[in-house]
Order: sequence, then structure tokens, then C-alpha cells
Amino acid sequence: MTDSSPAPRLLPRLILLAAAALIALAAWWAFSAWRDWQRGYDPETVVAASLQGLQEQNVLVPFTARYVAVVTSTQTRLGLEAKKTLIMPGTVRYELDLGRLKQSDLDWDGATKALTVTLPPLRLAGPEIDIDAISEFRDGVILLTLTDAEKTLDAANRKAAQEELIKQAKGTTPMRLAQGAARTAVEQSFAMPLKAAGIDAKVSARFAGE
Repeated sequence: MTDSSPAPRLLPRLILLAAAALIALAAWWAFSAWRDWQRGYDPETVVAASLQGLQEQNVLVPFTARYVAVVTSTQTRLGLEAKKTLIMPGTVRYELDLGRLKQSDLDWDGATKALTVTLPPLRLAGPEIDIDAISEFRDGVILLTLTDAEKTLDAANRKAAQEELIKQAKGTTPMRLAQGAARTAVEQSFAMPLKAAGIDAKVSARFAGE
């Protein structure tokens, strides 16, 4: 008796269809993986990831400098004169607020493979006074002893010395050095991930107005 059931004839076809479906699924997975890999090395994706890393770092201190202020205050009372000179060293930090960097501050030119980063202005932190290195010179002992002139002169000197330290820190040369250090640090922060991703790009950082 001959078995006329269609099952034996359908089984090979079902196997072929299942195999074709698996091949198609594997091909789709491979394409998706390749597409994700491509996206992972897309320049704008790498730049965005670098920006997020800098924002999380929050503050960059590219430069610090030590200055010395020498100030003198004088006071005259009752025909007598008192004078005090203060020599006060202090350290000033030049900070870059990375939290202020935004996507709009980044300009990627795909044609030339060039990235331009516009930086927020540097801010000064400090001065941090080196208490142990402070020196004072005084003149007019009589007035300093009999009145509160010394207290007044000390307050005036401390205020003037701090202002002098900040004034020195804002000088042309230290600001140029600090800005140069900040530009270099930010350029490397973007250039290194791009290079690691196999993207040969030129990164330039600048301050607004430059």
C-alpha cells in the first residue's frame, strides 16, 4: 500500500524555508552590527561623546601661577606718621568651565575633516595666600602703639595685596599662557578619541572673539 500523505514531500521544503529564514536573520543581524559599528566611528558621534566627557569633568585647570604683591599703606595722625609694607605671595588658578560647553560651540566640517571648538572665557580662582611666606615691615612705632592705626593699615594692605595679585594674574603674558594651555588641553581631548577611532581630523580650539 502506497503512502499518499503530502508530509514527506513538504518536510524538505520546510527545512529549506527554515534554513533560508535563519540565513536572512543572520544577515540582518550582521548588517545591524556593521551599521552600529559604523555609527560608533562616525566623527560627529565621537565628537559628541568627547563633549559629554568634558562636560562631566566640569572644570579644567590648565594653568596656575604664583605671584607676589608688595603694597604699602600710610596713615597720619596728630602730626605723626605710620607706615606698613606687606609682601604677600599667592597662587591663582586659571579655570575653564567645561559645563558651559555646548553642542553649538562645536563646528565640524566634514569636507576638510576639521573641528573648531569655541571655548568659554577663563575665570580666575583665588588667590590662595601663602600665609607662611608673608613678610611685613613697619615704620612709625609711636602711632602704631598708641592708636589703632596698625589694624587699619593691615586691613588696607591685605585688600590692596589681593587686588594686586589678581591684577598681575590678568596681565597679558599670563593670560596668553593660560589660554594657550587651555586650547591645547581641549584640542587633545577631542583629537585623541578621533584618532583612536581612525579619523584623521584637525582640531582647533579658540576663545570667543579670537
